[in-house]
Amino acid sequence: MAPAAEAPQQYKQPSRKGKRAWRKNVDVSEIEAGLENAREEIISGGIIAEKTSDALFTVDTTGSGSTQKSYNKLHKPLKADQILGLRSAVPPVDSHKRARVTNGIIEPSSKRQKSGGVSHKEYQRLRRIAYGGETVSKDIIKTDAAPDHDPWGLVIAETEQDSTFSYLEKPKPIRAPRTLKQAPISLVAGTDAFPAVAKPKAGNSYNPVFQDWDRLLTEEGEKEVEAERKRRREAELEADRLNRIAAAQEERDDIQTEDESAWEGFESEFEGAEWLKKRRPERKTPAERNKAKRRKDAERRSKWDLQRKKTAQQAQRIKEIARTVDAETKAREIANSKGRVPAPAEADDRILRRRKLGKHFLPEPSLELVLPDELQDSLRLLKPEGNLLKDRFRNILVRGKIETRKPIQQPKKARRTFTEKWTYKDFQIAT
Repeated sequence: MAPAAEAPQQYKQPSRKGKRAWRKNVDVSEIEAGLENAREEIISGGIIAEKTSDALFTVDTTGSGSTQKSYNKLHKPLKADQILGLRSAVPPVDSHKRARVTNGIIEPSSKRQKSGGVSHKEYQRLRRIAYGGETVSKDIIKTDAAPDHDPWGLVIAETEQDSTFSYLEKPKPIRAPRTLKQAPISLVAGTDAFPAVAKPKAGNSYNPVFQDWDRLLTEEGEKEVEAERKRRREAELEADRLNRIAAAQEERDDIQTEDESAWEGFESEFEGAEWLKKRRPERKTPAERNKAKRRKDAERRSKWDLQRKKTAQQAQRIKEIARTVDAETKAREIANSKGRVPAPAEADDRILRRRKLGKHFLPEPSLELVLPDELQDSLRLLKPEGNLLKDRFRNILVRGKIETRKPIQQPKKARRTFTEKWTYKDFQIAT
């Protein structure tokens, strides 16, 4: 290694006063060392003091390899992840388009053959025009405009039917069901219109006020206690019923045993003089049968005459009945459109009306309550719970949009019976 260069100096002397001695006695070794260090930094990539933080520091996003190996030893990955993690050493097939095989004459770039004769940019422009561009995504659902297509308003064109097929039934027009124009009725008691998104209670918050949370906890606790009492009561009734069935079965076995002993010459307490003296019902005489038959015929005739009188009275006031039916229909429509009772602020979707829609029961809602050991003071520590799909589906059932149904695991096939109709015999031979 070459020695470091130093400033030229003269021989040391005791003292020489004057300006010439001052210039030669100045020590510039620190400046020379600084310049040398600057030259070395420039050679190695640049002066460090002038570089930015991004050039000097890096963020380690890969992690430690030794830590990953120790973690993999304790937590073995799944076989599916191992198969997906395999990478072949063979390079993949190049997906770039190759140049077309030509006749050897190089054509200019402006005359290159385009796919279908249309460039990609022109194709995208034509595609935006064809599909409406951005206006389609903005106006996917139009709530203010009238529908363009009504599936129930299709008109079947009447065609002239051949006289040879006059016995066939004509196709009937498509009619919309009457319930299609009626608003759905919610299953919640005390209201006809339950909101799609109900207002949550204050006690359901992740960090609620203590009074609201304590009130909600007390209510839910009382409901659970009442449900447990009901379950125990039903279990006791079921056990009592099974005990009675077992006692009756034992008593029946005892009776059968006593009946079998009677064949050997012994009689039980159930067989005695009272059973033998009991009078059997006697058969009716022909006169009694005719009398009962005449009485039934008279009752049937009187009922028929009463029905005919009622029908005649209705026929006389048919116009009045028609006006009454029209008035009731209009009143019902007005009640369905304007007279719907809104849902109160504290409506509970677990309290249902007496008459439910469908024969199946509504699924119970999930318990939306944070227990004392689950309370957190930060939203980051809160664990997500519940299922949004189940909540939305139950809300649709509560609002009466669809009826409650039981999921069909294995649908039954329709049983069809084939019968031969006799309409093919109703024809006439042309003369």
